[in-house]
Amino acid sequence: MDAYLAIESDPEYAFYGSSQSVDRESMERVLARIIAAPWDQHPEFAVVLEDQVVGRVALTVDRANATASLGYGILRSCWGRGIATEAARAVLDYSFEALGLAKVGARVDPRNVASVRVLEKLGMQREGVLRSQLLRQGERVDRAYYGILREEWKAGRPVPR
Repeated sequence: MDAYLAIESDPEYAFYGSSQSVDRESMERVLARIIAAPWDQHPEFAVVLEDQVVGRVALTVDRANATASLGYGILRSCWGRGIATEAARAVLDYSFEALGLAKVGARVDPRNVASVRVLEKLGMQREGVLRSQLLRQGERVDRAYYGILREEWKAGRPVPR
């Protein structure tokens, strides 16, 4: 709970990731919804480092189309260490291997250079930008869309020996 609250209430993370303020009570409601959500539609993974939760990676699965949307958040103290990339890569593996998805996508504010870098390290390609898509803290902002197809993911995986 505390790690999730720390991530969601961090002003820099919230600038790119959330349009609502977060307090303990609202975070409890969010976590209750996460726990109650069907795993095959909304799997949520805690990112653990040295026995501490330092982040989260989530999928919103569209079973009818065999696609999912990827989202993640990492504690600021862990930024720049490759943790988001490693955790998101593991969830991509799960998406394609266990869930058998055809495509996984993600949305990002294109000004969020670190998050864009994570998506590109995952092998995702920029598919387009919706200009002035969201109202974020009183400002109109763009939303970039990234995606990776199952075939692209398979081509980028190391070959087992």
